[in-house]
Amino acid sequence: MESIRSWWERYGFQTAVVTTGIGLAWLIRQTQGVVIMETYQFFSRPFQSIVPKQELLQDAQVRELRYRLTELESQNQRMKQLLNVRPSPTDSGLWATVIGRGADSWWNQMLIGKGSNDGIKAGSVVVAPGGLVGRVTHVSPNSSQILLISDPNSQVGVVVSRSRFSGMLKGQSQNTAVLAFFERDPDVKVGDIVNTSQFSALFPENVPVGRIKSINLDQQPAPEAIVEFSTPLGLLDYVRVYPFKKVL
Repeated sequence: MESIRSWWERYGFQTAVVTTGIGLAWLIRQTQGVVIMETYQFFSRPFQSIVPKQELLQDAQVRELRYRLTELESQNQRMKQLLNVRPSPTDSGLWATVIGRGADSWWNQMLIGKGSNDGIKAGSVVVAPGGLVGRVTHVSPNSSQILLISDPNSQVGVVVSRSRFSGMLKGQSQNTAVLAFFERDPDVKVGDIVNTSQFSALFPENVPVGRIKSINLDQQPAPEAIVEFSTPLGLLDYVRVYPFKKVL
């Protein structure tokens, strides 16, 4: 008995540590580490930012829906291209692949893989998911050059959808453009939708262009607004081209 007590006093602590370690290892293996994760969550909870669970779930759901919509639009465009779907009378556009963009003219021009052999002519209107992209300026048998609405040389007659106040939209080589109003005191608000005007000589009316991002009514000689394009002009892989001739 005395020898057992002497052994315990000498090796008892080491034995307890080894036994505890073996027990923890067995527990972790049996629970797949759940105990450790729960312990970590318990002690780290005071240091975590408090965000309502419902809000996190809603944000995740919104992101998922956006990703699904983007993917479906991409698949739809690719299927139309691969299957060479002929446009219906209510959708008389020709889908084309973007085949060229210069690094120094990314926001100014693009080249598509359809040309005069496919019936495309100079002056044709180019759109994409979201709205207006630009118009065809030069055509070869198998390709066409597009002047984007984000080009500073591009001018588009537009109208504020809500109030019907109109102006001229001018690109500035980025995903926004400057809208100079014709009226001195236009009824315009941040968030208003901007479409092509019925008075535009280059584009059909009511094609979506963008949304009002900011307003400067004190700008001289005319009030101005910054319009954010509804079409992601910097990310396009496919566009739709259809002929347009202004009827006077």
